[in-house]
Amino acid sequence: MVVFSIALSNSTAYGWLMLTGIFVSIIFWSRLARRDERLVLIYIAALAGAFLGAKLIYLGAEGWLHWRDANRWVILATGKSITGALLGGYVAVELAKKFLKYDGLTGDWFAVIVPVGIMLGRIGCMIQGCCLGKVCAANWFTINDAAGIPRWPASQMEFIFNAVMLGVILLLRWGKITPGNLFHIYLMAYGAFRFLHEFLRDTPQIIGSISGYQIAALAITAVGLTGFLRRRSAHCPNQ
Repeated sequence: MVVFSIALSNSTAYGWLMLTGIFVSIIFWSRLARRDERLVLIYIAALAGAFLGAKLIYLGAEGWLHWRDANRWVILATGKSITGALLGGYVAVELAKKFLKYDGLTGDWFAVIVPVGIMLGRIGCMIQGCCLGKVCAANWFTINDAAGIPRWPASQMEFIFNAVMLGVILLLRWGKITPGNLFHIYLMAYGAFRFLHEFLRDTPQIIGSISGYQIAALAITAVGLTGFLRRRSAHCPNQ
């Protein structure tokens, strides 16, 4: 009971920031849904798919390693993965659009919503002290953890990456460059970044020096590339 209370109090900031991200996305999406009521169902599908994917990828990447821990139920209940959320959300949206026979473009909207949500989540990680980078020699860029040990600023770097990508996406939208493919561009960029950045994160390696999150990151890149090429060929059938 004590362990549960401590874990709950430590995750309060992260939880509130996650809810803030969801609330902001709901406001944004509700304005878009005025165009077509099916967009509400697509958003609900995206949210459900993201939560399910986040849990499944976490369990596969490291959750199962905590089965013998005394507080395993708390760990398994609270653990989640952004990589899984992206994969699950993407698949859920594609399935929902097919089921609802909605052939409009939604990816460019998600390309703006997702980086903002991840940035808020990483602020929660900074406050909570989770999702740490590897231990390294103290330097101007290192961040001390709760025990005072210098580490690579993993959450901070991911926040910066998403802030940069948000700026890039907004510029592409403003310039009307590759419309309909912005989320695919984001997925390719995030997948590549996350695969490389994972070598500097303190996450368990399950296949040699590769973590489960790196496998998920490669899947994200593949999904983004496949979607990008499919969308481009659909708009340029003669190329």
